[in-house]
Amino acid sequence: GDTAGKGILAINNKKPPLNDVRVRRALMHAIDRKAFIDGVLEGLGKPIGSHFAPTDAGYVDLTKVYPYDPEKAKALLKEAGVATPLNLTLTLPPPQYARKGGEIIAAMLDKVGIKAKMENIEWAQWLSGVYKDKAYDLTVIAHVEPLDFGNFARPGYYWNYDSPQFNALWAKIQATAQAGERNQLMGEAQRLVADDAVAAYLYQPTW
Repeated sequence: GDTAGKGILAINNKKPPLNDVRVRRALMHAIDRKAFIDGVLEGLGKPIGSHFAPTDAGYVDLTKVYPYDPEKAKALLKEAGVATPLNLTLTLPPPQYARKGGEIIAAMLDKVGIKAKMENIEWAQWLSGVYKDKAYDLTVIAHVEPLDFGNFARPGYYWNYDSPQFNALWAKIQATAQAGERNQLMGEAQRLVADDAVAAYLYQPTW
């Protein structure tokens, strides 16, 4: 069955040149989500286009916003003034989806001029270095908490995203009791974090 999880390539949004939305969008275009799901998860997953599980109320299918397009990724990097090869560190916790997934992502990024140096670490190092200290460029992680969209409004959260527009929208969602209106606002929130490419959204795990 489906889960409420979201597997992502998390990005440190304040670390140059990842603080440029064009670079983050290039990362999204560089990744073939279906190839990732087939190669890492034996097909047991569904592509996602935002930080939202397809089984959640108010889900909007945004998987076509960033289709796999290496040439588009290269063009965005060039537009952002990024000289290639761009060297980044890809920090990987122990689970196979991260270690094996990291190898596949690194190979995909290499095709667009991004050299991702893989760094395998243990969970304690991930929690202290990535989650707490935000000392990373990229990391592969599965968020398993259902409806954890409020993390985008949390100051100092590990992906370093700070958007007054999202914060205002989230406050409005929190104050909305009517289900239809709330789902519509959640759709707006999904579009906003997809447009901002806060992370490269990869898959919803299935068991």
